[in-house]
Amino acid sequence: MRAANSLTEAALPAYLKPMNPSARPSPPHSISLPNRREFLGRSLLAAGALNWSGVSLVAAEANIAQSGSWRAAIIGHTGRGDYGHGLDVVFNDLPGVSVVAIADPVTSGREAAAKRSGALRQYGDYREMLAKEKPQLVSIAPRWSDQHHAMGMAALEASAHLYLEKPITTTLAEADELIALAGKRRLKIAVAHQMRLAPNIVHLKRKLSEGLIGDVVQIRSWGKQDNRAGGEDMLVLGTHLFDMMRHLVGDASWCSARILHEGREFTKADARTVKEQIGLVGGTEIEAQFSFANGLLATFTSRAALRDTVAHWGMELIGSKGVVRILMDVFPQVFLLESGKWTAQGKTDRWALLKDDPTVNFTAEQRGFGPANRRVVDDWLNAIRADREPSCSGRDAMRALEMVMAVYQAGLTGMRAPLPLPSRSHPLK
Repeated sequence: MRAANSLTEAALPAYLKPMNPSARPSPPHSISLPNRREFLGRSLLAAGALNWSGVSLVAAEANIAQSGSWRAAIIGHTGRGDYGHGLDVVFNDLPGVSVVAIADPVTSGREAAAKRSGALRQYGDYREMLAKEKPQLVSIAPRWSDQHHAMGMAALEASAHLYLEKPITTTLAEADELIALAGKRRLKIAVAHQMRLAPNIVHLKRKLSEGLIGDVVQIRSWGKQDNRAGGEDMLVLGTHLFDMMRHLVGDASWCSARILHEGREFTKADARTVKEQIGLVGGTEIEAQFSFANGLLATFTSRAALRDTVAHWGMELIGSKGVVRILMDVFPQVFLLESGKWTAQGKTDRWALLKDDPTVNFTAEQRGFGPANRRVVDDWLNAIRADREPSCSGRDAMRALEMVMAVYQAGLTGMRAPLPLPSRSHPLK
């Protein structure tokens, strides 16, 4: 590990740099952040690298108090969503943040996660942990979203900022309640839609604004279309697609959809729960259309029969001057279509990596969940300090979930569903 004293102020994350005296003051609940001198003098523990053989818990707590570190905690549930995609280690090696505790009702999973995260203490009940530890940052890690609302509300009531695995909740009403409480308490919610902050997506958004493909007039998207094809695919992976659409082109105004269940029209009676407890899902085939500003139309498709021909989960942005394809993943890939001319022998098109892609030389490690989560967490902590919405905000995650619910409403009624949806209850109930 790099020694603390090798860090210069220029290398520190923004949330550790001294604030300009003229900047807006932090909200009353906010954490007192360590300045450069405090940071450089803190223990390895405060940087997330506790040596269990040489540092006692008492000494560790003393180091936390002296350094002014942010107190972080993790909530997981082994066997019921576990720790999501690396949300138990999002605070590891993070300057200025110390993991004081972890909660999980399953002893074996909790102990393993505590070792991975370096948590000082363990709890079987997250409510007890929140009451005793009073963390300022909480990672709500389970991949299953059925407990997100209860866990999130408890953490917000304890005055903690939240980092959540997606989907944010199982219903819009639940998401609304989390967002309302966070707003009331001036707390920040970030959700693990990591692709928004992937360097090549940041690069793509800038290039689109510069006219890379002219005016975007159509978007086509599709899920993985595997054994989860239909409603499960839409909720687990479609939320990433819908979040990306909104990130690149703004909010949709309405949705229309057709949903089939094993070849026939879908009804509420076909709604079901799946192994991953993410709320009600429905349909084995889904075709949906969304309307955006300036006549832009976007489609979402999830049909198992198309898996071999459509291939990789992703989307295409079709513009007046070109086409971009995004292969979705924790580390997405972005390609530009180089179109050939029609000849008597046919037409040859070529997908080429987007020019000046800043990730072209990234290693496999740099393309993993660790750096992807780190980008979101760094932005979240900066948002707390600046009293702004995180780039991957709870509100954005709610809007992505809302597009899922709009598909169900439109598919069941045979009518366009307006966005935002007036009803916040689940359309399949």
